[in-house]
Amino acid sequence: MPELPEIYNIAKQLNKQLKGKSITQFEVKQEKCLNKSYKDLSRRVKNKKINLVTYKGKWIKIELYNDTYILINLGMGADFFYYNPGKETSKKYVIKLTFNDNSLVTIRFGWFGHFHVVDKCELSAHKAFSSLGIDPYNEIDFTFDRFMDFLGIKKSSIKSFLLNQKNIAGIGNVYIQDILFLAQLHPNRKITEITLNEKKELFNVIKQNLAKAIEAGGLAYEKDIYNKPGQIKSFLVGYKENSPCPKCKAIIQKIKTGSTSSYICPKCQK
Repeated sequence: MPELPEIYNIAKQLNKQLKGKSITQFEVKQEKCLNKSYKDLSRRVKNKKINLVTYKGKWIKIELYNDTYILINLGMGADFFYYNPGKETSKKYVIKLTFNDNSLVTIRFGWFGHFHVVDKCELSAHKAFSSLGIDPYNEIDFTFDRFMDFLGIKKSSIKSFLLNQKNIAGIGNVYIQDILFLAQLHPNRKITEITLNEKKELFNVIKQNLAKAIEAGGLAYEKDIYNKPGQIKSFLVGYKENSPCPKCKAIIQKIKTGSTSSYICPKCQK
């Protein structure tokens, strides 16, 4: 499932390719990914010009000039590809958007995915999008003071806090592994037990880890809009059960943390 680094890069690429173009054709093969009827959504997006493509958390946000927004969540195992005019497209897609210069994009959802269209006045009522927390890659949004405010005196574990999209938007169970390792925090550590210095280190690690991942183009098993995979092929401790810790050589363990699994060094992350 693509997380913030992959979504950030996809949104940036889409903005470069689609900004200023108008949607001339809108094709949907499976309507279950839509939030309204195909007829309604088609009326809202056809012949509308794209003003800006951005992101928030794991959602792609396409702003049209008529105060309408396309909100896309790729779920797991999805493809979102861009094609220049005249290029042959994949036949495996759920949604296809064609633009006034005959370029197009196709979206193939895997396990689940969402293609929602909302008016500006409906945006705040879109629960999944409007409830998203702070953006950990936005220097204005993600400050240490604000991070501390969100942490507050919560009694949850640090991993469950970071995975809750209402707190921090965009971090999932992939990037969280090395983030907690680098911060030397056990995923089950209670927030109330974490020291101020540890919180400062965690804050810096989050920013640095995500920035590095974005620069690398994201994960090797995720692809950008040009069908190009990212460069991250391995992790420090993530998904390396029974391998030696890169710092202390202790054996990495896989443990159950709530509904997810975690990979930890038992010595570095006590």
